[in-house]
Amino acid sequence: MVRTVSTMLELGVSVPPFRLPDFDGAVISSHDVATSQGLLVAFLCPHCPYVKHVRGEFGRAAQEFQRRGLGVVAVNSNDTTAVPDDDVDGMRQEAREAGYTFPYLVDESQEIAKAFRAACTPDFFLFDGAGKLVYRGQFDGSRPGSELPVTGNDLRAAVDALLDGQPVLSDQRPSLGCNIKWRKGGEPNYFGV
Repeated sequence: MVRTVSTMLELGVSVPPFRLPDFDGAVISSHDVATSQGLLVAFLCPHCPYVKHVRGEFGRAAQEFQRRGLGVVAVNSNDTTAVPDDDVDGMRQEAREAGYTFPYLVDESQEIAKAFRAACTPDFFLFDGAGKLVYRGQFDGSRPGSELPVTGNDLRAAVDALLDGQPVLSDQRPSLGCNIKWRKGGEPNYFGV
């Protein structure tokens, strides 16, 4: 596990279009899940301790967001050859245990993670009804082993502002988690270094 921070994709960019299978093989596109209220895209995976730390509360928050009209989807971009626990069976089990009510998609080519400049799990991207990025970053400040409770307050504040028609604050903190497990030779160089 390599502790990695999110890249903080530039606010205002358009949602990268995607068309991916879920863990049962049904193909779902960005158009299918986006609503007039917006779209939340979460990069997750079953094995990551950072995801395990927040997934119960994230599952509850996502249900609340969906009831309020926001589209929600998760994407697993990890190389399952390197991490077999992140395969579709692991995803299915995670969704069941965490109470996910949103599509959980498989990004086998890892092209969607690259399009979003996703770097870690969990990594969250919130787009408004026009498909423009208004929030990217952490669920909240809690981390495995910390004394802070998992509340989702950072993401919840952004979603509340969006759904209430208010501006989303631009002071946003990056997510921190496990690095996405890139296929050998496939790790992107987002910073040109």
